[in-house]
Amino acid sequence: MDLKQKDRLAKLTISAVAMIGIFILIFTLMFLMKESFPVLKSVTLKELLFGLYWYPTYSPPEFGMLPLIVGSLAVTLVSSLIALPLSVMVSIFLSEVCPRAMRNFMKPMLEILGFLPSVVLGFIGMVMLAPWLQNAFDLVTGLNLFNASLLLGLLIIPITGSLADDAISSVPSDIRDAAIALGATRQETITRVVLPAALPGILQACLLGMMRGIGETMVVLMAAGGAAIIPKSLFDPIRPLTSTIAAEMGETPIGSPHYHALFFAGLLLLLMTLILNFATIWIERRWRWQWR
Repeated sequence: MDLKQKDRLAKLTISAVAMIGIFILIFTLMFLMKESFPVLKSVTLKELLFGLYWYPTYSPPEFGMLPLIVGSLAVTLVSSLIALPLSVMVSIFLSEVCPRAMRNFMKPMLEILGFLPSVVLGFIGMVMLAPWLQNAFDLVTGLNLFNASLLLGLLIIPITGSLADDAISSVPSDIRDAAIALGATRQETITRVVLPAALPGILQACLLGMMRGIGETMVVLMAAGGAAIIPKSLFDPIRPLTSTIAAEMGETPIGSPHYHALFFAGLLLLLMTLILNFATIWIERRWRWQWR
């Protein structure tokens, strides 16, 4: 087999794997739609999206998902505000400031932290962080939005920091040398040359971190409090969509309106992820055009 045939075989293999992935995503979307749309026979779309009460076992049941949606968005936003700036600073330190010997130790450690089981963090949030928050701030419960967001931030930092470090490290050294040759300081080179050049990769890293936050289950199930209410402060308990699905799906009769409502919650999570992807792509293209 000559080199041309090997290249063709590799191209076909990669294309086949990519098509399989696309078909799996399409199948997942179709399955979610098939299992979630029957709930609209029992409740209107407006009541689902904007209803304030989630009482699926009452008679008659109430399937208002607005508190669940707000809970998911709130914990993702707060955890991102905590984790993303720290992640970018960690990546800048590793790629531009940290000595090579220290980087060779810290980078693998950062990646290992990304494999920390979320159930371990959830347990820490329940038995250690929650009692401390309750006593320190005189709260009714320490299982709340802030507790879950802080733990989610710890899950986001290793992933985002490692990927952002790869994006910054991939910037050619010639660009740095040219900036320094023109009289730029090290700080100016990092902020005005390296970061703009690595911006698309940094945005992709932040996107992946936010997707981890919006799709995380165990941490919010164990540390968020489980109250289906719209939070008015950082210390209110919440109940995101993911924890609702995990807590209720196992005891829900198959084919019931409650069952289909939980699949509708899963469909909402998928749509949130798609919206987040499209928004990031738009921001990335706009910023890339501006830097040109």
